[in-house]
Amino acid sequence: MFTLVTVTEPTYQIRAQYTDSTVTVYQAYAPEIGLPTAREGRFPTAWQRDRMTWIKPSFLWMMYRCGWGTKEGQETVLAVEITRVGFDWALRNACLSHYAPGIHTDQAAWKRQLRRAPARVQWDPERDLRLGALPYRSLQLGVAGEAARRYADEWIVRIEDVTPLATEIHGLVRAGEFDEAGALLPEERSYPVDAEALAHLRRSSDR
Repeated sequence: MFTLVTVTEPTYQIRAQYTDSTVTVYQAYAPEIGLPTAREGRFPTAWQRDRMTWIKPSFLWMMYRCGWGTKEGQETVLAVEITRVGFDWALRNACLSHYAPGIHTDQAAWKRQLRRAPARVQWDPERDLRLGALPYRSLQLGVAGEAARRYADEWIVRIEDVTPLATEIHGLVRAGEFDEAGALLPEERSYPVDAEALAHLRRSSDR
């Protein structure tokens, strides 16, 4: 059973579905990419490894982004189970996608770091079942270059097409059956990451 996270949650905290060795992230693609990816358990040659791709541990933020799998080019929703070793590596080597005075000495230093980093992080408002904004943040992790190649070729353990699940939950939400919809959500818990691994990705006042 899924339990909704309360508003007392820390503003900047990773919440995800995970096991001892893996963590699940979500992406949405057009069917020509998403369907063969789910079928083969790996990205097809049409998937471009030289472009940044954003992965999201929050199912509901993914639903907000793809409109429950109804937005053009995002009709196939994938749950991508990757190694925690890879996910943690990306966090350690990530840079914030925006300049933060409490973290970066100046904008020039941030831009230098951003150019070198193989991953970047942004924190967007978490979403509820109505896809309304909540008063705490959800991690979005962008991987490019070395990180994108590792993601596609080394970190993936399993890929599942969860579009039917998204459609079912959306239908229950539209019918006002929120308890039933919530019971189908993936169980997302506070992800156990070392505080130092996130220190460069959160303002100290928001931890």
